[in-house]
Amino acid sequence: MNALYDTIGKGYAGHRKPDPRIARAIEAALGDAQTVINVGAGAGSYESAHRNTVAVEPSATMIAQRRPGAADVIQASAEDLPFPDKSFDAATAFLTTHHWSDLDAGLGEMRRVARGPCVFLDHAPNETTFWLVEDYFPEMRAGFRPLLPLDRARAMFERLRIVPLPVPHDCTDGFLAAYWRRPEAYLDPSVRRAISFFADVAGGDPRIERLRRDLEDGTWMRRNGHLMRETAMDYGYRLIVANEDAAP
Repeated sequence: MNALYDTIGKGYAGHRKPDPRIARAIEAALGDAQTVINVGAGAGSYESAHRNTVAVEPSATMIAQRRPGAADVIQASAEDLPFPDKSFDAATAFLTTHHWSDLDAGLGEMRRVARGPCVFLDHAPNETTFWLVEDYFPEMRAGFRPLLPLDRARAMFERLRIVPLPVPHDCTDGFLAAYWRRPEAYLDPSVRRAISFFADVAGGDPRIERLRRDLEDGTWMRRNGHLMRETAMDYGYRLIVANEDAAP
């Protein structure tokens, strides 16, 4: 993750602003936790101002974009958290587990340092279809995996609760499906640089150029105009709450 976001992470904070509706769901999942470790913290999205949070992030580029007054951050990896056992009431990881070099080690570390729940913002792309992938990047679907495979999570944690998170049409957190009703956003290189899905998509990519043409000639609207009537869509984003009833 460090090398990837040191490369593509410039300008990340400008497009990855926490969405208040997702933030409320995360706050509810954290319950009474007062001390929280945020693993793979990036620029600090969804770190509660009402809790004592410590952020862990491997990328210096991402750390440099953390806002003034953000939680204290330590440059370290998910697989080797520099804290004693049961140091925090809860642990969080938001759209980050797919970047870890060793998923089981990272999950084990979160479980080790948290007395209470571990809360993940996850993406399970194969549970839904998304026009951007189906119509423009279909070859990438074969490599799609849940960011946090449930079989691995169930093997690591005693209890899991899974909450669907529909994506609002005006979502302020610019992850992959955030612009499902604003397709022109995907033409913006700065938007794409804030989404790891596009890490290997260069400027002038024929798939992006095809989207541009489809928007200009009305093809996109003929295919997807029905989306303009929707206010939120399920594109596979999930809140996974592990060991929720553990005492903080």
